[in-house]
Amino acid sequence: MADNRTEKPTPKRRDEARKKGQIARSTDLTSAAVLLGGVVAVVITAPTMLNKFADVLRVGLSQSGDTHLAGRAGLGGLASWGMMSVLSIAAPIAITAAAAGLVANLVQNRPRITGAAVKPQWSRINPRTGFKRLVGTKALFDAGKTLTKTAVVAVAAFLAIWPRLTNLGQLAGSSPGQILEQLAGAVMTLAMYVCVAFIMIGIIDFAWQRYQHEKSLKMTKEEIRQESRQSDLAPEVRGAIRRRRYAQARKRMMADVATADVVVTNPTHFAVALRYDGSRPAPEVVAKGVDLVAAAIRKAAEEASVPVLQNPVLARALYREVEIGQMIPDEFFAAVAEVLAFVFRHAGRRRRMAA
Repeated sequence: MADNRTEKPTPKRRDEARKKGQIARSTDLTSAAVLLGGVVAVVITAPTMLNKFADVLRVGLSQSGDTHLAGRAGLGGLASWGMMSVLSIAAPIAITAAAAGLVANLVQNRPRITGAAVKPQWSRINPRTGFKRLVGTKALFDAGKTLTKTAVVAVAAFLAIWPRLTNLGQLAGSSPGQILEQLAGAVMTLAMYVCVAFIMIGIIDFAWQRYQHEKSLKMTKEEIRQESRQSDLAPEVRGAIRRRRYAQARKRMMADVATADVVVTNPTHFAVALRYDGSRPAPEVVAKGVDLVAAAIRKAAEEASVPVLQNPVLARALYREVEIGQMIPDEFFAAVAEVLAFVFRHAGRRRRMAA
C-alpha cells in the first residue's frame, strides 16, 4: 500500500498527525540555536561578566583571612554568597540560550499541547525493538549525520584557529591581560565558526525531516475519495455511518472468534483472539476488546470451544500494539509461539484421548 501513497496529504490528515504528536522537527537546529544564543549572550555580557568575576574573587580573597568566618555559619554564608553571585552571572546566558531554543522550536512548528507522543508504548521499552532501532536505516543515517557534524566542526575549528597560530605563538612573555585578550578572541572566533556550521547542519537536517514527514503523510487516491465523501455529509449522518460500521465490524469480529486458535486474556479487562493457519508468515489478530467487548469475546470463544489462556502482559501488549487483521510484530513471536505450542499440544492430547 505504501507504493500507492502518491497524493499530497489533506489538511485533515495533517491535523490528525499533529494531534498524535507527529511533526517535522530537527533537534540539531534547536541545539544550534541554543549554542548560538549562548555564544551571543557571552559576547554581549563578557565585560560585565569579567568585572563580576573579579569582584567575587576579590571579595572572596579579602575575607579568606577574616577570623569572624571561622565558624560554620560564617563559611556557609560566604559560600551561599559566592554561589548566588555565580548564578547571577550565568543567568543571562542560560535564559538567552533557553529563549533561542524555544524560538527555534516555534519556527519549525506551531505550538500545540498533546499527550499522544508521551503515551506508554510496548515497542518503546521492548529490547528487541530497541536493538532494531540501533541497527536500522535510521540509526545508520543518524550515525552518518554525527560523523558529518564532527567533520564539519573540525573544519570550522581549523579555519578559526589556523590564522591565529602565529599570534598565539608570540604570546610568550606577554602580560596576562594580553594573553587573555588573544585567547578570548580565538575562543569567540572558534565559537562563531562552530555555530555557523551547526546552523547549516540543522537547516539541512530540518529539510530532511520535513521531507520524511511529508512522505509519511501521503495518501492513496481511495483515502482522499473517502475523506471527500465523508466531508460532504452532515455530522449526524457521518455519526450514524460510523455507528453502523462499528456494529458491522464488531459482528464480523465476533464471528471470527470461532476461527481463532486461542484467546489471550488479562483475564478480565483485555481479550485478544489469535489465529495461525499457516497461510501467513505469522499469527494474526482476528478479534480484540476491552471490558464488555472482552467478556463477549471470551463467551464466544467458550461457545466455539476455543482455548482461553491467561497472560496479562501479553494480552495488554497485543491489544495496544496490534490491530485486527494484522500479523503480530517480531517482538511478540516468542511469547505467542509459547502460547500456540501449549494450545496445539493440549489439542493433540485431547484427540489422542478421544481416539
